[in-house]
Amino acid sequence: MNPRIAALTIGNELLDGDIADSNTQRMALIISRQGFLLNQRISVGDDPRAIGEALLYLGNLNDVVIVSGGLGPTRDDLTAEAAAQAFQLPLKKNQEALEVVRRFFKKLGREMTPRQEKQAMVPDDATILKNDRGSAPGFFLRHQNCLFAFMPGVPQEMEFMLQHSVLPLLNENFPEAVPWHQKTFKLLGLPESNAESILDSLNLSDLFQIGICVKFPFVNIRLSLRDRKGPELLAQAGTKIRARFAEQLVAEDDETLVGNVTELLIRSGQTLSLAESCTGGWIAKMLTDIPGSSAFLERGAVTYSNRAKINWLQVSEDIFNGPGAVSEECALAMVRGIRKASGSDLALAVTGIAGPDGGTPQKPVGTVFIALADARKEKVFPFLFPGDREKVRFRSACTALNLLRCHFLKYP
Repeated sequence: MNPRIAALTIGNELLDGDIADSNTQRMALIISRQGFLLNQRISVGDDPRAIGEALLYLGNLNDVVIVSGGLGPTRDDLTAEAAAQAFQLPLKKNQEALEVVRRFFKKLGREMTPRQEKQAMVPDDATILKNDRGSAPGFFLRHQNCLFAFMPGVPQEMEFMLQHSVLPLLNENFPEAVPWHQKTFKLLGLPESNAESILDSLNLSDLFQIGICVKFPFVNIRLSLRDRKGPELLAQAGTKIRARFAEQLVAEDDETLVGNVTELLIRSGQTLSLAESCTGGWIAKMLTDIPGSSAFLERGAVTYSNRAKINWLQVSEDIFNGPGAVSEECALAMVRGIRKASGSDLALAVTGIAGPDGGTPQKPVGTVFIALADARKEKVFPFLFPGDREKVRFRSACTALNLLRCHFLKYP
């Protein structure tokens, strides 16, 4: 039997816009890799009545409720108390929980204060879940036919406890669950509707649940199914998708575009230099965020002004007086200039109008030229990207990286 699982996240900060509810996202991702799925999610504030009502409501509809938040030492940490009231259980100081808290502060070389002892107050009959990342113990208990697992709201503590305590509980209590298999394909440069039309033409198995969503600037295709032959069916579908979306398929599953490009550059042994105008160094930042980029990144120049393009890249003033700074000619001169100055094997250059001002009828906001050069050839790619300033710049940076990826994989 596949259990119905719900997530309950607790905290005023989740409802007043102060922080995003990343815990539910992480829960869903972690348990799905083990074949379990969230059936529903609820967030409530630091209100004992709201917490209790949510616990009882979710418990009536689900086999498992995974709770995060409200287990700390401050007065607004009310989850354990609310659970005890909702389940009509005494709230007691648990000696095992108290020892978890003591060990944490001993490890820090600090004395545990009386206020910290609050974290050891849990509903009677609860089983303690150790916390190796913080001071607040988690706990689980059964109420009627539902298993409730309570974890701290601090993301790193929640993730550790979920992986090392809650997942084993799920596997132990639901050993007959049919595995949930899924795979994600990340596309760039293709509208969502076009991706769906092409996907329909591939005639994939009817067993798949197919989800298509935008995670800007990427369109993600997720194939999911519950079947013992899941890995085999996903492998067959993956072969079709890779062949059809070759240029647009930039990453799969946990891979990233920049990570894949970095791997290709390191494997090639070639060096790269960058000349960025409208992207303002965004490409260089993305690459240097990845460990090991020093093996290939020779230099990056943010040549934002015309003067910088002239002085650093030797772009001719005639270009600015003629076709202009945002033109095929300027992008080509920029890529030649940075490659000559650096002596790198490869060079990328980007120039464009990110907006919101600066556009003309001939060159509207979103006009971008990206140039790529190596020892054998130079090519400039024109684009017109929709969106606001940040979207135009980020899409430009990602598209430039994808041009590098296609270069190494010898796509047109």
